[in-house]
Amino acid sequence: MADDNRSNAGPGWHGTTILTVRKGDKVVVAGDGQVSIGNTVIKNSARKVRRIGTGDVIGGFAGATADAFTLFERLEKKLEQYPGQLMRAAVEMAKDWRTDKYLRHLEAMMIVADPSISLVLTGVGDVLEPENDVMAIGSGGNYALAAARALMDSDLDAEAIARKAMGIAADICVFTNNSLIVETLDAKR
Repeated sequence: MADDNRSNAGPGWHGTTILTVRKGDKVVVAGDGQVSIGNTVIKNSARKVRRIGTGDVIGGFAGATADAFTLFERLEKKLEQYPGQLMRAAVEMAKDWRTDKYLRHLEAMMIVADPSISLVLTGVGDVLEPENDVMAIGSGGNYALAAARALMDSDLDAEAIARKAMGIAADICVFTNNSLIVETLDAKR
């Protein structure tokens, strides 16, 4: 895999599904717990979604676990430098990720959200805001994204949409399961 063409699936293993939904007065990040190597499920209950910083940011990752933890630590340091400024911290971390000799070899993607903004961070320097208040990454990301977007016009709240969309992704993607971790924050509009 070339440095300039990173994905969230490394050699021989497939990742996860991470989804963010922002609706009404809530923002949700949900992730499944499956870890697979090849066609073998190694673990069903991995925790790939967690609160970071002072607890006012939620992050979820797809990709190599050790790499993702390194990135979480780096993002927390940036959040300490730029408190309450997730976009600025994410951009600064993305610069480091892309240019640092060690970091640029990390194989992971992240979704992060605070009360005001949701972002996807990649190792090629992308810091992306979702369209339609929904974004997903990982092997089942496209399934979860499509399901969540279809549910956004419903009466369901952000958490219910995330749970239902993740369930649909788990029914379709063999690398995604129904062991969910869901974190919610009050959102600002």
